[in-house]
Order: sequence, then structure tokens, then C-alpha cells
Amino acid sequence: MLQFITHCRGSHNEISGTRAVLEGGCRWVQLRMKDASESELLSVGRTVGELCRSFDAVFIVDDHVDLVEALGADGVHLGKNDMPVAEARKILGESKIIGATANTVADMFAAAEAGADYIGLGPFRFTTTKERLSPVLGIGGYRDAMAAFRQKSDLPVVAIGGITAADIPAIMATGVSGIALSGTLLGAEDTTAETSKILNLINTNK
Repeated sequence: MLQFITHCRGSHNEISGTRAVLEGGCRWVQLRMKDASESELLSVGRTVGELCRSFDAVFIVDDHVDLVEALGADGVHLGKNDMPVAEARKILGESKIIGATANTVADMFAAAEAGADYIGLGPFRFTTTKERLSPVLGIGGYRDAMAAFRQKSDLPVVAIGGITAADIPAIMATGVSGIALSGTLLGAEDTTAETSKILNLINTNK
């Protein structure tokens, strides 16, 4: 599983970046526009949502539980300082996907217990795309967290935070379900080709 998180970088904005990764085979997009106004989010989000639907891809909105319905999104991803998972579930119901950010094993179990559908575990290393970064985990942190979590839960876990293509085999070997990327894809010379390459890496290291 490859999750793409939108970002403006190089020649790409949220829309062109989404189109490029979808053309490369990615089927999961999270719209993240932390400093955007609601009108900006709605405008960009409608186009990103249409692109996702045309490729039969999952479309997730970061943080904004209140915009899921308006955008026709499949669900929401909640950071540690966003709305609690249980509260979001009451609003969105059982049919919507809810992802939760985790930095520790305790976070992971709390998210699972609250009803999250998947966990974004990170950061793997320092990343410039996220402010107020939690402590970096590194490969050892992932090994330890996944070993403890898998004793009691089979909830999907996605690795995130400054991950490059070279990191993927070792990270997948810890037992995660997938990888979330932003800068690695958008910073590539050919985002579509890089997406295909990364998907192949993930699938061959499952």
C-alpha cells in the first residue's frame, strides 16, 4: 500500500501532484493543506476528489472532519492534536475511513481501541513537510513498535516521515502494511515514474 500526501513542491501543487501519482499507480491520496482557508480546501479538494474517483483511488482529507461529506471523501486522517478518533467516528459513522497518527506503541493501541481503521506511525526521520514533529523512530523504533503492536492487533500500519526509496525494504521488513510519501515522490525528476518504482518496491518487499 502506498499513500500519497499532497504538498506543494517544485513544479507540483496538490492537483498536479495527485494526477502524477495516480498515473503512476498510487491508489490512496490524503489531501493535506494545513494553512489553507476552508474555501481553498473545498476548491482544491473537489478537484483532487474527482481525480481520485476517476482512478478508483481512496480519497482522504487530513484533519477536517467537517469537510468529509462536502468533498465526498472516503474518510479523514487525524493527527495527535486533531479531533479524537471516537468523536470523529460518531460524526462520520462506520462507513468512513478514519486514520490516526501515532508515535509510540501506547498511541497505536489507543488509536486501535478508539476505532481507527489504520495507523500512520512515524516519523521515520526528520521531515520538512510537518511542523511540531514527534521524536523520530528510525528503523529500530519501527521494529520495536511493530513487534509489540502485532502481538495484539492486526490493524494496518503505514510508515511515514522522511522516507526514501532506499529505506523501503528495511521498513517493510518490520511488518508495516504500507508507506506514506510526499517529498520523495514530488521531488523526483519524474513523479509518475518514481511512483511506479516505489509501488514495485513496496509490493516486492511485502
